[in-house]
Amino acid sequence: MIDRLKLILDYYNLTSSNFAEKIDVPRSSISHLLSGRNKPSLDFIIKVDKAFDEVELDWLLYGKGSFPKTISEKPSLFSQKITEVKQEENNFDNQKKSNNFSDGKPRILRKVILLYDDGTFDAFDK
Repeated sequence: MIDRLKLILDYYNLTSSNFAEKIDVPRSSISHLLSGRNKPSLDFIIKVDKAFDEVELDWLLYGKGSFPKTISEKPSLFSQKITEVKQEENNFDNQKKSNNFSDGKPRILRKVILLYDDGTFDAFDK
């Protein structure tokens, strides 16, 4: 794990003092870890994982996986939203097939209105 901590320091171009400050631990803790005197605590590992997006927990703990983490390994908020939209599109397509009037004629979408919690809206015409 010492080698992996050194890789993190090199990747982010941090001194041990900067690193300690970023994860909110005493500087002496980093010195003791890098010298091999102490082993990292669970709290330390969690702080590193939270502070650095490119660090994969399996890589940090076991040396498995990759560093830096690739974009596809950790979904961003944007990619999660895209996935949600695609799911909604699929749901809409399925509903569209069954959204017929009682006379069998299909219902045609004319306008979509998005209402936001701040009182604004967007309207989209077909």
